[in-house]
Amino acid sequence: MSRNQVILLFLLSVIFGLGAVFFAKQWMDSQVQPTVEVEVVEREPVVVAALEITAGSVIEQQHISTKLLEKDWRDDNQYTSEEELLGQVVANTIYAGEIITVQRLSNPGEGSTLAALIPENKRAVTIRVDDVIGVAGFLLPGNKVDVLNTVKYSETSANTVTVLKDIKVLAVDQTAKTKENKPVIVRAVTLEVTPKDAEKLLTARSRGDIQLTLRNPYEEEKVVKRYVAPSVTIIKGTESSKIRVKD
Repeated sequence: MSRNQVILLFLLSVIFGLGAVFFAKQWMDSQVQPTVEVEVVEREPVVVAALEITAGSVIEQQHISTKLLEKDWRDDNQYTSEEELLGQVVANTIYAGEIITVQRLSNPGEGSTLAALIPENKRAVTIRVDDVIGVAGFLLPGNKVDVLNTVKYSETSANTVTVLKDIKVLAVDQTAKTKENKPVIVRAVTLEVTPKDAEKLLTARSRGDIQLTLRNPYEEEKVVKRYVAPSVTIIKGTESSKIRVKD
């Protein structure tokens, strides 16, 4: 074999060797390179409270804003448009940052702020008052009062009884909510009562004067239990009598 042939074979072997190393490196790089998968998360706008909205408030533009929420977390009770909420009445207090849902608002057709504050199976009854009957102007929405009824029999004879106890004040005049604690002279007070209590209140008002007494909001009404001794009925012929059983 001539010298030129040896040189040629050497060069070819070098070229093939380098080619093999190159392709081997390419293959190894393709095997160890991590696969990156990009997850696409769909988001939709929802309406949230920009600040605390108290119960009975009418929603205005400054009360609300929007934020993006993952589509999988959305449900039909949430609102996607601010225009849908403007003018609606809040049934329960909504806190800042909370997503506004249908359950937090009064039902369509309830209309007024006061109607949204009346619990189920309760009624709102308004009575006229003066500065004395209205506890000298210190009544505020949310206070608790007792209702007293004074019946005059003559110029020198009268009787006062407590008709209702622990009654919530829903509104004074046309104010159903307030953050102030200042005395205000009122002309009418709206009370939250049961249908039966509403009958008692209106009957008492027809009999005589109504007076309100302001209660401590933390005072609990104590239930007085009365013990009634059991009795047995003794029948003798056509006659019957009851005898109380003593210990």
